[in-house]
Amino acid sequence: MKLLYSLVITVGVGAIAGFATASNIGGWYATLSKPWFNPPNWIFGPVWTLLYILMGIALFLIWKQPASLYKSNSLWLFFIQLLLNFLWSFLFFYFHKIGLAFVDIVALLVFIILTIFSFSRLSKKAAWLMVPYVCWVSFATILNGAIYHLNP
Repeated sequence: MKLLYSLVITVGVGAIAGFATASNIGGWYATLSKPWFNPPNWIFGPVWTLLYILMGIALFLIWKQPASLYKSNSLWLFFIQLLLNFLWSFLFFYFHKIGLAFVDIVALLVFIILTIFSFSRLSKKAAWLMVPYVCWVSFATILNGAIYHLNP
């Protein structure tokens, strides 16, 4: 059941954030100037779905560990980064606050890295499952910064 709950939490957060995103893709987002390396819109849904599944599995691997301070701290870091992830979609796509979204995504990147290091003390598999996520968010951070620069 912990695996199912872990997946429901992460994929659910992604789905809710996706609703905030979807309504602005064809409208506001389409009007923005974007850098040459901006991927096509269709790629974001599948990539994020896979990343949320990997995060859910990583969460499960930590959640099933015996109670400890490391586990508790790891879970706190995970949920902080998940909250920052959730907020980014609303800041960027719903409120159109590109600069504030950039601040959020930089904080998100820091918390993902902290989460990975924390997870690695409890489960190397859980830590490695977060690596594609930190790679994608690193790219997204550069993309967000470039969009902010092109749309002052």
